[in-house]
Amino acid sequence: MTRNSLPTLSLALALTLTLTLTFMSCKDTGDDTPQLPPVETESLYFPGIGTDEWATSTPDSLGWDTSKLDDLYTFMADNKTRAFLILKDGKIVVEKYWGKDILNINDFGPKTNWYWASAGKTVTSFLVGMAQEEGKLNISDKTSDYLGKGWTSMDVTKEDLITIRHQLTMTTGADYTVNDIDCTDPGCIQYKADAGTQWYYHNAMYTLLESVVSKATSTDYNDYTDRKLEQAIGIENGIWIKTGYNNVYWSRARDAARFGLLILNKGRWGNTPVMTDTSYFNAMVTTSQQLNPSYGYLWWLNGKSSIVYPGLPTNWKVSLSEAAPSDLFAAMGKNGQFIDIVPSQNLVVIRMGEAPDGALVPVQFHNEMWEKIMGLM
Repeated sequence: MTRNSLPTLSLALALTLTLTLTFMSCKDTGDDTPQLPPVETESLYFPGIGTDEWATSTPDSLGWDTSKLDDLYTFMADNKTRAFLILKDGKIVVEKYWGKDILNINDFGPKTNWYWASAGKTVTSFLVGMAQEEGKLNISDKTSDYLGKGWTSMDVTKEDLITIRHQLTMTTGADYTVNDIDCTDPGCIQYKADAGTQWYYHNAMYTLLESVVSKATSTDYNDYTDRKLEQAIGIENGIWIKTGYNNVYWSRARDAARFGLLILNKGRWGNTPVMTDTSYFNAMVTTSQQLNPSYGYLWWLNGKSSIVYPGLPTNWKVSLSEAAPSDLFAAMGKNGQFIDIVPSQNLVVIRMGEAPDGALVPVQFHNEMWEKIMGLM
């Protein structure tokens, strides 16, 4: 791929210092057409529903370089990590916890809940697909079909250009220079460009997707999440908690790992289908538009020819993470909440914690984490 004059890591470091949006936040294939690497589903292990039992593998048995483990653990601990898991073929190979819970009272452990921040956007993406599968909505529908006229302060002709798909792909055209980009009040949602012609990480336009799903299904959002996702894969401690304008998902690290394993297996829990709409699923985790090739339906994609980072309108000729496998795709959230999925290697990696080194968007940390993981393997 064409590079700009800055090395990838230098660019990432610069971005950690300049990006100010609430998002927390490869190798170039030169090809941004939708494609999913094959997954060896027959070899995947799935933990049971209603149990904390989870099969494990050891780094030794996989032929990993165990002399690199201590360095990896030190790196994660020094960067304020609370939970770190690596799944290989669905089995836990690495599971480590550090520090205290969100109230700084109890030790952090397998049963401790932590916020997903914007990584929770991927849960919403999945639920939109489930609602479409049920026939409750179609992503080509106008958002105003569900939120009514006047859900923005745009002229009605511009408002009616916005579809659910535009919300999923961050291409609504809403003005990102408003005072509060989290604000979902109509007065905060103003016109800047026609839907489909601008890519910008607009948090309020995402948040309103939750209202679309609730309206379409006539179901409370927590209840819909429980019925269509959590019960199906054994998430027992997941909950959406309203925080200002935002609705933030919380769960245990192992719950995040269950979700990652479901996505690795293309929407099936073992042999049981959870999402049967394969067309939607494939679109969800591949390039959704060419304005930002590194973005699917609220999922971040590695290995693409360019990327638009949160908080900036510029398209950079770099990929998400140069150190990670090119087929990685990720749920990414504030302060470094990551659910990383690598289909070619049957890997799921979970990181929960505080902002590494105080960085709001830990782009460099994510890349360095993958340098150490790849060195281990």
